[in-house]
Parts: sequence; structure tokens; C-alpha cells
Amino acid sequence: MRKIDLNEIILQNILHHTDIGIHVIDKDRRTIAYNDAMAKLEGLKKEQVMNKDLLKVFPSLNENTSTLIKVLTTKEPIVDETQTYINYKGEKIVSINSTIPLFYKDEIVGALEIAKNITYLKRLSDKLMDLQHELKNTKKRKNNRIKNYTFDDIIGNNEKMINAIEIAKRASNSPSSVLIYGETGTGKELFAQSIHTGGIRRDKPFIAQNCAAIPEALLEGILFGTEKGGFTGAVEREGIFQQADGGTLLLDEINSMSLGLQAKLLRVLQEGYIRRIGGLKDIPIDVRIIATTNEEPLESIKNGTLRKDLFYRLNVVYLRIPPLRERKDDIILLCNHFIKKFNIMLGKNIVGVEDHVLEAFYQYSWPGNVRELENAIEGAMNYAPYDRRYLTKEDFISCPHIMKDEDSVILDEKYIDRPLPDYLDMIEKDIIVKALENSKNNISKAAKKLGIKRQTLQHKLKKYGLSAK
Repeated sequence: MRKIDLNEIILQNILHHTDIGIHVIDKDRRTIAYNDAMAKLEGLKKEQVMNKDLLKVFPSLNENTSTLIKVLTTKEPIVDETQTYINYKGEKIVSINSTIPLFYKDEIVGALEIAKNITYLKRLSDKLMDLQHELKNTKKRKNNRIKNYTFDDIIGNNEKMINAIEIAKRASNSPSSVLIYGETGTGKELFAQSIHTGGIRRDKPFIAQNCAAIPEALLEGILFGTEKGGFTGAVEREGIFQQADGGTLLLDEINSMSLGLQAKLLRVLQEGYIRRIGGLKDIPIDVRIIATTNEEPLESIKNGTLRKDLFYRLNVVYLRIPPLRERKDDIILLCNHFIKKFNIMLGKNIVGVEDHVLEAFYQYSWPGNVRELENAIEGAMNYAPYDRRYLTKEDFISCPHIMKDEDSVILDEKYIDRPLPDYLDMIEKDIIVKALENSKNNISKAAKKLGIKRQTLQHKLKKYGLSAK
């Protein structure tokens, strides 16, 4: 009985379960490994391919067009090549392939091809580019389909937030690049679009592209466009740099873009023109770049996800959006804003949140930031009865991690063994003191930060024996 080879079992399971296509040939061009993912991609059955000569299975290929044979001959790898072809079932397939020579003791023994099916992503990216082109060439662009955000849509009276808004406003009329750092959910695109709509380019296109959502091979074509014949299946199509000409291009999560593509982007920013994939002509462009990152830029440089030279080129105006945990005095304002929004959407008449809900909000760290708060309010308003006036803890069914039981909340020592009314009063007092400090003891400004009337704040100051001086 043959001894069980554990490594072989592991390898067979990996080949069988991965969604990446694997095709291996030996030095005689016979297939020695061919997994289910590759068979599905090419519309074949494994038994049609295994142990057979490559060119007999694929008669449309030859020594010049087969990447496996080319690598076997040249002994040089081919990395991340986009391929478009019709498989044996007549389906149009787009894949990203890497073909690697296999060596044993410095002798070529075969070639490995790894293929990732990106047909669906390619279809979506083409549709996106066509829609953006359509929007650019119609006078009604964005009026009916896309919300144009302005600085009036940014909610916040926290000092850090006000400073960020002021920097963004000053940057509006400048042609300089802007780099925005903010954690997920802080409103980076809201700031970016407000900068665009508040400046001299407001009547020109604003196009946003998430750099993390698209594979590199497709992203390059989306950015710079393609010429027919630039790669197999390529068609003539302008990229979003051309579509944004005269306007603003938002590159979201720039730190997710590959370093190779970052180098090409840097060259475009420095020279002011682009060249389509497969094209020979330089096309001048006038685009204002706003880039965002969800990681500290210097950390990204240290981690090797952001080129230092690109950082210097983008970091002409630097904007840091504070996370919600640093602006908790804005929570009341944000709650009221979202309640009004969802009252209209859901046909309800909620006027606020109860104190114990607000207290839980102040205790929570909000890793998802303002977006997480908005989603929490929306969920609670869906659960709340139509006769409800104030959102209660019971309405936040989808947020048990926020609405912790009282005995599971880690309390400050000064709150321990206090009756609940005293406990809430102490929290309210601390919030008021912080608001006064942030407002430099200006009662009107502090009241605005807290989302209450000036007279109400004066009453609470008297209640807690506080002074604005």
C-alpha cells in the first residue's frame, strides 16, 4: 500500500478549493496540473486537458501566442497580464494571468499559469466608465442622479471639526492638490466634494474612484483609458482623467493603489498629460486631484503602501478629519440631524434620544465614526413605534454592542456607587464643562455646540454651580 503523502493531500485540496485558476505544464508541454477553477474559466473538463499536449487541447494557440510555452522558452515570468478571450462554451472571459517558469536545480522543468476571473469586475468597470462619460456629456449631469454636497452638509461645532472645515474652505479656490486623512466613516468624500462645489471648478466634472475596489490591471485602464489593441480585447475608451478634465478627480484610499501605478500617477501629476494603455499620443489634462487615505500618511510610507515622492506631490494641502471619539460634543447635533433626515424618509415624528441612550453614545468609542452613528439612528428609527417621540434603548436592537447593560459598562471611579440621577447629572456636568472649555467660556458658542438654547445652558450652569468665567 502506498504511503500517504500529507503534502500531496494538502496540495490537492488547495488546488480543488481555490477560486484561482491553476494550469501547470511540464517541459514537454503536457498538462500535469489543472484545477476546477481553471476548467470552469476555460469551459473545459479536467479530463480533456490532463496529460495532453497543450497545443492539441488548444489548437488556436501556437508557440508565439501561448504564454505557458513562451515562459517555458524564455524562462522569464509574465506577471499580471490582462487577457480577453472566448472560452470553449462561447463565453467572453476577462482574466488577470501570471505565468511563472518552474526550475529544479537550475533546470527548467515546466511552467505555471495562475488566472483570476475578473469578467464581472471588467463589465462593471466598463459600465461605470460609460456612465461617467454619459454624465459628462449631458447638460443635466448630476442634477437628477447625484447629490452635490456642500460645506452646509458638514455637521459639527467641535473645535477640531471647525478647523478642518476652515482649511477645506480655504483650499476650495486653490488649484493645489489636497490630501485628506480620516478613518473610515469620518466623511472624507463629503469634504472632497464640498471643496469641489465650493471652488471655481464647481461647474466642471467631479469624479470619484475608490482605488481599493478595482484590481490594478483594470484600475490603470479606468484612470488613463485604453486604445484598441492595447491588450487582447481592449477597445478605445477615455479614462476618468479625461472625463474629469477641467474639474476634480477624487482618488479614494490612495494607499491601496499599487506602488507601480502610484509611480505612473506621479508622472501624470508632474507632467500634466496622460497616455492611454496601448496608445502613443500624449493627451494634456487639467485635473485637480484630491486624494484620501484611511491610514496616517507617514505610517503608509513606513509600511510601504504609499510612495514618499507621491505623498510630497499630493500633500500640498493636508486635511485631517477628526474621528467621532475626538468630537463627542457633536453627537447631539449629529443625532438631531439624522433624526430629521429619517423622519422624512420613514414618515415618523421622533424629536430626540433619551438620556440613557445619549449616555451610552458618550461611553462608546465609535470605530465606524459618523457613518456608524447614522446607521445606528436609522436602525433604531425603523424599530421605533410610530407613536414614539424619543428613541429608547429598546429601539437599538441592531446595536447591542453600543447599548450595553449598565453592569457591563466600565465606569469612571467617580461614578461608582452613585444613584442613577446623580450619575446622569455628573455626566451632563462633565459634558458642559468640556463644551465651555472648547468654546473658551463663551456661553453662546457652548450652547450651540451642545445643541441647546443659551437660556437652557444658563439654567444648567446655575443648577451645577458652574461659571463661564
